Amino acid sequence: MPDERVIYYYASAQTTHTTYPEGLEVLHFSSGQIEKHFPNGRKEITFPDQTIKNLFPDGQEESIFPDGTIVRVQRDGNKIIEFNNGQRELHTAQFKRREYPDGTVKTVYTNGHQETKYTSGRIRVKDKDGNILMDTKL
Repeated sequence: MPDERVIYYYASAQTTHTTYPEGLEVLHFSSGQIEKHFPNGRKEITFPDQTIKNLFPDGQEESIFPDGTIVRVQRDGNKIIEFNNGQRELHTAQFKRREYPDGTVKTVYTNGHQETKYTSGRIRVKDKDGNILMDTKL
C-alpha cells in the first residue's frame, strides 16, 4: 500500500493480515476475533464477546472481560482475579483466597480446610466437610 502497509487476505481462512511499517501486525479473523502482535512481543487478542487478552513476552497474561472482571496470570502460575464488585481472588498452588470489600478474607486450602477472617477479628476454621473446627466469636 502507499502508506507502506502490507495486507494479505487468506481466502480459505477468511483472514486478513496487515503488517504496518513500525512492525505492528493485525489479524482479523472471520469469527470477529482480532489479534495485534506488537514489535515488543506483546500480543493483544480481542474476542467476539469483546473480552481482551494480553499476552506479555515475559509469560504473564491479562484478560479483561466485558463485565469489568480482570484476570492476571503471573509467570509462577498464580492467578489474581479482580471482580467489578470490589472482590478480589488470589489462586496459588496452595490455596484460593477471596478478599471482600469489607475486609473479610476467606481462604480455602488444597486439603479442603477453610479459614475466614472477619474485620471484627473473628476467625472461623472449617474442615473439608464444612464442620466448624474453631470459631472465635467476639
